[in-house]
Amino acid sequence: MLRQVVAASCLPLLVACTHNAAPATAPTSLAASSSVALPATQAISPPTSAGAATSHAVSTAPARGTARPGITKVLTIIEENHSLGQMQKGMPYLYGLAHRYGYATDYRAISHPSLPNYLAIAGGSTFGVTDDAGPAAHPIHGASVFSQALAVRRTARLYVESLPARCGTVSTGTYAVKHAPWAYFVDQRAACLKGMVAAGSPAAGAFAADLKAGKLPTAGMLVPNLDDDAHDGTLAQADAWLKGWLPRILAGPDFKAGRLVVVVTADEDNSSSGNKVLTVVLAPGVSHRVVATPLSHYSLTRLYDEVIGAHPLRAAATAPSLSRAFGLHLAR
Repeated sequence: MLRQVVAASCLPLLVACTHNAAPATAPTSLAASSSVALPATQAISPPTSAGAATSHAVSTAPARGTARPGITKVLTIIEENHSLGQMQKGMPYLYGLAHRYGYATDYRAISHPSLPNYLAIAGGSTFGVTDDAGPAAHPIHGASVFSQALAVRRTARLYVESLPARCGTVSTGTYAVKHAPWAYFVDQRAACLKGMVAAGSPAAGAFAADLKAGKLPTAGMLVPNLDDDAHDGTLAQADAWLKGWLPRILAGPDFKAGRLVVVVTADEDNSSSGNKVLTVVLAPGVSHRVVATPLSHYSLTRLYDEVIGAHPLRAAATAPSLSRAFGLHLAR
């Protein structure tokens, strides 16, 4: 039986509980070199259990005498343009994993159309963008979760299916640059050229190699192409795509060692349900958990920041904590 997590009337925020929210990270420029050096960001403590949403889930803590390692990596997979109800009905494989691990019933995208939502996840803001135009029309300055990870000498990678060239800034075929947010952060072009790569297939390519080696990045994102993300294809096709990738990810060394949390969400709904989308959280220690806490894409940005150990970016500073809502065990 699924246990319902009752949303608290006032979910304490990590930053608010300790000190005033830090200002957004200052814009940084990246040198075009094989090693990217960025200014260090100030670390914050992971969220504590104080004020966490009430949970009736059965404990999945390890046996006495063993220590469960903390999460040090986030991988987000983003589907397209379908509501919570549509995804529940049309993606049985994903929804089955949602029941096995955990999912949110009140997780909302930020805006319409696609691009502002991808920017919100990667940067904690829509940056005033209200359309799907390319990086030439919307050069974004300042930090992203990718640059934050690199700034503290951790890793970042954006794996994109059907990407024609590293950090591609022009849509081609089934590749849509509006779904690849790192390409918009112009101050990070050198890092993007190194870290935004073609995903390959579940069995071969950049993603498969990193997965097999246990070297998935601290700040990671896996983006299907337009046919496989339910944008141009069907929900059934998107679900089949996930079924080809997720079993390998969940059987990989990062997940099995307790280092990785996988979040599967959608950029936006189809304008039918207040932008409420299915968001599934797959992590060691998360079992049969249903979360009613109001969450958003900014909560996902905040999760990246909490795992990285950086101050939450922009609107993420006041967003409810996704890690607290799901009881994630982050590395200290």
